[in-house]
Amino acid sequence: MLAKLAATRSTCLAFPVGAVIVKNKQVVATGYNGSPSGSAHCTTQGYCYPGLSSCDASKTLPSRAVHAEANAIAQAAKYGISTEGASIYVTLEPCLSCLKLIISAGITEIFYETSFNSGDKAVVRDSFINEGLISIHQVILSEEIAKKAASFLLSSTSVKNFDIVRHS
Repeated sequence: MLAKLAATRSTCLAFPVGAVIVKNKQVVATGYNGSPSGSAHCTTQGYCYPGLSSCDASKTLPSRAVHAEANAIAQAAKYGISTEGASIYVTLEPCLSCLKLIISAGITEIFYETSFNSGDKAVVRDSFINEGLISIHQVILSEEIAKKAASFLLSSTSVKNFDIVRHS
């Protein structure tokens, strides 16, 4: 759920992605996809490149966005937080570039919501899994959990409410 909330901060016009790095049951960094720090946000200017509504509208121009996983790892690095042995939760299965970055950052587990890699990309991903470098798990959000989360978002969480069951 935290990764989904992080995705709401995305400044990418193609699709929002969020990431949360967790170590020892503590959130250590979050990230979302968008333009590099200091660069104009696509959502602010209304386009990725002049004449293109979004980065995925071009077959030749690369995306301007820094991926959510890379932003989360960069945030941890910027503040001197080790990601060795951590887990990362993402709303979209990491692309191969982010997967390699995640492995190099010492993150050992990935939990994702939506699949991304197929074909040859899945073969490369699976080779990293088979080498024991990373474990990857798809998480399907249940309707029950989604409804509980919505109730938190739609009402004040700073008042006593016995109708909401909290889970750790």
